Amino acid sequence: MIRRTFHVAAAKKLLSWNPVVAILGARQVGKTTLARQIAASVGGRVSWFDLEDPADLRKLAEPMLALRPLKGLVVLDEIQRVPGIFTVLRVLADRRPLQCRFLVLGSASPELLRQTSESLAGRIAYQYLPGLTMAEAGVKRAETLWLRGGFPRSFLAKSGSQSLSWRSEYVRNFLERDIPHLGIGISSESLRRFWSMLAHWHGQIWNSSEFGRSFGVADTTVRKYLDTLTSAFVVRQLQPWHANIAKRQVKMPKIYITDSGIAHYFMGINDMNGLLSHPKMGATWEGFAMGEVIQRLGAQSRESFFWATHNGAELDLLVVRGRHKVGFEFKRSEAPEVTPSMRIASRELKLDRLYVIHAGSSAFPMGPGISAVPLSRLSLDIRRLSPAG
Repeated sequence: MIRRTFHVAAAKKLLSWNPVVAILGARQVGKTTLARQIAASVGGRVSWFDLEDPADLRKLAEPMLALRPLKGLVVLDEIQRVPGIFTVLRVLADRRPLQCRFLVLGSASPELLRQTSESLAGRIAYQYLPGLTMAEAGVKRAETLWLRGGFPRSFLAKSGSQSLSWRSEYVRNFLERDIPHLGIGISSESLRRFWSMLAHWHGQIWNSSEFGRSFGVADTTVRKYLDTLTSAFVVRQLQPWHANIAKRQVKMPKIYITDSGIAHYFMGINDMNGLLSHPKMGATWEGFAMGEVIQRLGAQSRESFFWATHNGAELDLLVVRGRHKVGFEFKRSEAPEVTPSMRIASRELKLDRLYVIHAGSSAFPMGPGISAVPLSRLSLDIRRLSPAG
């Protein structure tokens, strides 16, 4: 088991401030294991309800009766299975003195779990749990992490074939079991085809018309498919930044499969040789490295963008926090060079700094305001939005 120290500390801090904390992330990303680590570090009385367990569901047939007497920490796992329980949590969270705190685990976004925002406004804090990162898996296993992805059971599998088999089963269960439980009426076969097509579109700008033609449905329908997978944390939509400049800018999001291992499964990539020779190798490395940067910075979706103009200038990732704007380019190269596009982005977006994250081992200046930083030595200062040290 890999201890996720950073996420344990972050959750404990949120629990000290809020009566309800929701840890959200894709299925099988390690939420239950993290909750056990949090419970062990908090100490005291812990009550646990697994809402996929029929016995625990029966206990919560009358949720107020079951939850009102409890003290300490109460964990509700797979909360999206019983969304009506949020109104009960609101009443219990308002008691004074506070009798217990609730740690709820879910595999759907707050937007999909509308009742959390409606019932628990001002009482709940959200923490997103991604897959394993290089800091947790170890830099020496970075290529394995890139190939297999960050789902713990995929990454820690005894062999590549076992990892691939786990991912295949994960996709099947997600489509056939999890999506229907979220109340989404899309056939599993249609969503599988769509997800596979997205994987081959990984790192490109969304084109609803092209996807709609491929599926023979309206643009709005394929947009619903996209939002569904995004809400379940298996797809990332990186929104475009609209700067107040004269150039015509791209206004549709860029699409990434959140987990590189799942992307490789859909692409038919089984091992490192297949990955390094695949035409999408650069795009999957970009998505993998981008996820590392976003996680190190703790950047929210509302702070993370890409930028592109119709005349070809672009920036892979723009992180905007307050008055600070920091850009990132991702190059699967040991010796990246400054491009005209980097200079244009740095000038027109008025970046504080632009970092070129690369696959080599050396950090070096590339020009005014532009630095090369190896992914293996990535260390980002969240407060200053710049590499530390």
